[in-house]
Amino acid sequence: MYKKNQTFSNEIFLLGFQNLQNFKIPLFSLFQVIYLLTICENIFIIVLVSTSHNLQSPMYFFLQHLSMCDLVETNTIVPIMLKTITQDGVKLPLIGCITQLSFFGSSEAFQCLLLSVMSFDRYLAICNPLRYITIMNRRVCVQLTLIPFLLSFVIIPCFTLAPISTLQFCEQNTIDHFFCDFIPLLELSCSDASFVQHNVIYLSVPVVMFPFMFIVLSYIYIVRSILQITSSIGRQKAFSTCSSHLAVVSMFYGTITGVYVIPSRKHLLTINKVLSLLYTVVIPFLNPVIYTLRNKDIKDALKTLLGNPSINTLNQYKGLRSTG
Repeated sequence: MYKKNQTFSNEIFLLGFQNLQNFKIPLFSLFQVIYLLTICENIFIIVLVSTSHNLQSPMYFFLQHLSMCDLVETNTIVPIMLKTITQDGVKLPLIGCITQLSFFGSSEAFQCLLLSVMSFDRYLAICNPLRYITIMNRRVCVQLTLIPFLLSFVIIPCFTLAPISTLQFCEQNTIDHFFCDFIPLLELSCSDASFVQHNVIYLSVPVVMFPFMFIVLSYIYIVRSILQITSSIGRQKAFSTCSSHLAVVSMFYGTITGVYVIPSRKHLLTINKVLSLLYTVVIPFLNPVIYTLRNKDIKDALKTLLGNPSINTLNQYKGLRSTG
């Protein structure tokens, strides 16, 4: 039982990055540039896939939704993080902190499920190419995107984040982090949070563990199919179609595992913040780069969208000669 005169808090103070001293301006400038580039990159992917006729395959349809997810996560985390740098911490209302956690948790869950859907798409494209077009039609692609969206942004908040709003937070209201993460927020609660913790553990199995196991299983079959290709050029081409997705999966699950497996002790808080920066700031910035760096289809679509100056000049020259 808690005392009746217990003081409760309706505000959360995020410490952000402490003792920056002379590094405050460089760090703020770096993160601001990354934030702006992340916005531009992901909007570029969304617009390019929407307008290009050459990018209407299921793979780019899912990539478009991955960019939307990265936009949600970036706009949820980075603006408040920048405030913690300039103001040496930031004070948020409790409802604002829970709202940030809601959007962050939902976007992370959606990315877990979407990455497993993208691995299924790559599995069909490489292991069953003859039936790929008939199986992955437009209706199926929409369903494979809509179900993870509903699960992530509707069901998960109802079962995990809504109960957090019923918890009571006492006078100690400081979180040594740059955003309202789940575990640090629960540690501030002076009421019983076991129900919320159990819900998160139960939901992490179908939302995090099952998708990861499905991705691993998919790539076991993909690698086996690639090794059966006799031509070295064919093997290289088949692997290049899934190498970008594999790189994104490795970064995402690697950092997530590092953050939530390493115990939250004081001497490890810096490592925890660095890993959190990777999957909340760096990965949304790198995802479009990874998918476009060696992707010939996207490069061709960009040339078509912007127009190829050499081709336009040649056509104009031919037109002048024909009229001359």
